[in-house]
Amino acid sequence: MFKQISGAIGAIAISLSLIGCGQSDTASNVETADGSTPSAADALYVVSEEPEGALPVGDARKSIKDKEEIVLEGRIGGSTKPFVDGIAAFTIVDTKVPYCSEDEGCPTPWDYCCEQNAVKDNIATVKLVDADGKPVMKDARQLLGIKELNTVIVKGIATRDDEGNLSVQADEVFVKE
Repeated sequence: MFKQISGAIGAIAISLSLIGCGQSDTASNVETADGSTPSAADALYVVSEEPEGALPVGDARKSIKDKEEIVLEGRIGGSTKPFVDGIAAFTIVDTKVPYCSEDEGCPTPWDYCCEQNAVKDNIATVKLVDADGKPVMKDARQLLGIKELNTVIVKGIATRDDEGNLSVQADEVFVKE
């Protein structure tokens, strides 16, 4: 299982190919994780209206095919470090999978240490891409104003690897409150 997660996160570093999609309804009042407001360029990726038809991660892993458009909902987590430093990429877990509680003695509840068996079939990697389909080379926490355990809805193109892992080359992110 750890190998699958590591493989999914490792796949972020490889080159991406995707024709960019248009942006819509960008949010202008989003704050980044450090409390600042994203620049106009950063805000292009954050949408203010929740996209319709979002699939839970677990359902998408069962039904979505490679290169298919997707709207996906999940909670940021799945490992102790769900974000990739220096690139707008992170992992999300189906919201039906319960994360561990700090009062249960779990210092990093977003790693789902209490539910690792459930995570392997309910995790996806999100890679933000620009209009040219290239990875956005900025930390997702600063770019989108997100952190561990935030619930997000992402819109983009699904990619599948030979092991069935799901990644989304996303160009829109909606952060649920």
